[in-house]
Amino acid sequence: MGTFAKRIIMCILGVVICGLSVGMFKHAAFGVDPFQALMSGLDAVVPIRFGTLYVIVNLLLLVFSLIMDRHRIGLATFINLFLLGYVVEFSQAQCERLFPAPGIGGRVLLFLAGLVILSLSSALYFTADLGVSTYDAVALVWAARQTRIPFSLCRIATDSVCVIAGVVLCLVSGMGPAQIFGAVGVGTVVTAFFMGPLIAFFNRTVARPLLGLPRE
Repeated sequence: MGTFAKRIIMCILGVVICGLSVGMFKHAAFGVDPFQALMSGLDAVVPIRFGTLYVIVNLLLLVFSLIMDRHRIGLATFINLFLLGYVVEFSQAQCERLFPAPGIGGRVLLFLAGLVILSLSSALYFTADLGVSTYDAVALVWAARQTRIPFSLCRIATDSVCVIAGVVLCLVSGMGPAQIFGAVGVGTVVTAFFMGPLIAFFNRTVARPLLGLPRE
């Protein structure tokens, strides 16, 4: 199989696996990922439909990527736009069918499995280099331009900014503690600090070897 065919398969597989992991996150109910935490906060204070708000925010990030490093936008970007939501819906429905009322132990296992799978999926489509989601592009562009700062730290920084902004916006909107935890829970914080290093690990041990690239 040629290298380009492998990259396409890695790209599609990465997006599909990503959708499966997000469904697991949602069923675990420990809080959404950092970008969705930001979106939850914005949705609470901006008086427009969530779908419209999501498009606007991603368009702004798309413009940033096109200006700073347009090669980050490609096939994976548009697969994310048109496929990811349906895979998330399928994954969440299957989790609800297989684990209708998970206890705290089951929720923890779902969350941890989702975190590992999400990090693996990100490494696959990052390394395929056929484009990434508009949010993922921010940390990648930053790491490429600030060569002394590794990607894992750039990702921790962008995720942390999203989490902090999401919490502040939720508080400003007057949300109660239970509502805020549903949007920005302990799982969100864990994801913000561990996803970057896990992506770097899977990039080095799985994704790059699949393409015959040297481990960095």
